[in-house]
Amino acid sequence: MNIEVKIPAVGESITSGVLSIWHKKEGDSVSRDELLFTLETDKVSQEVMAADSGVLHIKVAEGQEVKIGQVVAEIAPGQAAAPSKAAASEPAKPAVVEKAVAVAPVPAPVAVVKPAPVLSASGDESRTVRKKLSPLRRKIATQLVMAQQTAAILTTFNECDMTAVMALRKELQEEFTKKHGVKLGFMSFFIKAVVDALQAIPSINSRIDGEDLVTSTVYDIGVAVGTERGLIVPVVRDCDRLSFADIESRLAGYATKAREGKISLDDLKGGVFTISNGGTYGSLLSTPILNPPQSGILGMHKIQERPVVIKGQIVARPMMYLALSYDHRVVDGKEAVTFLVRVKDCIENPARLLLGA
Repeated sequence: MNIEVKIPAVGESITSGVLSIWHKKEGDSVSRDELLFTLETDKVSQEVMAADSGVLHIKVAEGQEVKIGQVVAEIAPGQAAAPSKAAASEPAKPAVVEKAVAVAPVPAPVAVVKPAPVLSASGDESRTVRKKLSPLRRKIATQLVMAQQTAAILTTFNECDMTAVMALRKELQEEFTKKHGVKLGFMSFFIKAVVDALQAIPSINSRIDGEDLVTSTVYDIGVAVGTERGLIVPVVRDCDRLSFADIESRLAGYATKAREGKISLDDLKGGVFTISNGGTYGSLLSTPILNPPQSGILGMHKIQERPVVIKGQIVARPMMYLALSYDHRVVDGKEAVTFLVRVKDCIENPARLLLGA
């Protein structure tokens, strides 16, 4: 009896996805726990393995949207037969199955229908390509619009002098890397600074739930990560209890999982505050959008030498603009400014963060 290959449940709120890639072809032999296909949902990528060994018969082509529980293939018990000794000296022939099984016909190639050309006002054919949004991109679009429509978003700005952090990293980097196996990056300093500021200004660690104000007592910080599929926000949990090395190790682990498309739904749940580093891509200043239902997000930006006045002297310093977007329904302007100044002070005096870690 053939074994049905179904789309697995990957989360309570996920009802469908896109079967993005078949890692096996029609008629291939597969082994138990061997990778069959990748499912793309509006939140994560999920690799689906074979439940048993046999011959694969595909029912749904890659690129198709599928429902949770839908049968997308069958596995016929048995393996492809090994060539006999007699056949070894003969020209290669197509492999045959050891046992007779019901082999589904190979689907005919799907004809690609090009959309009708769009003509410009001058009558020239428009050079455009039309394709469906991925589930993740649709989710991002929905979330961003919802954030704008449901929260009173306001952004306040400041800047911080990165001299002390850069000097400390340079001084500790070799020993830190040798001891912990990961590099000491800027993000761990900012996560620790954000935790310090959230402890001082708990309203930013709050969210509105109906007519209630819910304040978190944990410090699970989301870090926005850009991937080929779009923006995701894995969460580093209990940052108040983690050392710098712990934070860097978890960030490195998420970076690897993001590159390999293995971020899970649990990795994205439960964040109370988000940090987004647009400076990685060269952004000098931006206004980050909230990650609902959170009430605050910190935007980091490019480190750039600028003239600043210190003790009456104009000097060049490596400066970074900081942007805090917050829900004004929950957070007052004074609290937001105080929070951002606290982050600035922590970054400009990083030794106290290390001592408190």
